Amino acid sequence: MNPEVVQNILEKHNEGQDGLISILEDIQNHFGYLPQEALQIVADKSGQALVDIYGVATFYKSFSLKPRGKHLMSVCLGTACHVRNAPFIVKEFEKQLGIRAGETTPDREFTLETVNCLGACALGPIAVVDGHYFSKVKTVKVKEIINEALAGFDKIEIKTDQRIFPIEVSCPRCNHSLMDRNNLVDGHPSITVTASFGSKHGWLSLSCLYGSYNVSSEHVIPIDTVLNLFCPHCHAELISGSNCSECGAPMVPMIVRGGGVVQVCLRRGCKGHLLDLGE
Repeated sequence: MNPEVVQNILEKHNEGQDGLISILEDIQNHFGYLPQEALQIVADKSGQALVDIYGVATFYKSFSLKPRGKHLMSVCLGTACHVRNAPFIVKEFEKQLGIRAGETTPDREFTLETVNCLGACALGPIAVVDGHYFSKVKTVKVKEIINEALAGFDKIEIKTDQRIFPIEVSCPRCNHSLMDRNNLVDGHPSITVTASFGSKHGWLSLSCLYGSYNVSSEHVIPIDTVLNLFCPHCHAELISGSNCSECGAPMVPMIVRGGGVVQVCLRRGCKGHLLDLGE
């Protein structure tokens, strides 16, 4: 492990004062996991207790203290996916990769894991590879998914990727549409709400493409900032009783046209989300 990499990350984040989660994300993005030496450097330079840093690193499932493969494959074993033969999907991944769930291939190319729920129950069985969702997966599709990961998802365009689809949403309080056809994101009408953080207050437009994390906003929103979102019509705050499984921040619910609910994390930079389209 190169200590200079960690030091550069800390300098980028104001010597560790800008937010521990963002620092750990950058470290993991570089090394593929959180090396013990890196966490010690963060503790020494930031003044935070090492035990507290480990507490954050072990609390959020997106972090790993063990080396992971270049490609992370997660298969949902939640109830809805389980009854739709998800265990057979796991076995097929194990067969194709030559490892068991929870292990990494010897060449450090793939890590396979199972999760309890990915929040898209109506689309199960679900597999997520490097943040890309695959719905209604069948065993015959597994090898193709692996090959697609090897080819590189960065070669897939949002406009043609069939796993990315538009949704239309409305306010859960007043049921008024939140779609803004005059403000496009990813070439589609955006989901526009009012956002506030600190002393800032202005509009925030989210991509309506499920699977895209592109946004535009009136103000620059620093990474790791937890926002408050409001309906631009009834001005009610959009809040729910659930927290993000990735970072612990509150989730914001919106009603999906045609039935269902989508929830997105209020922390800037977190990709936590839940989608339930109903049955």
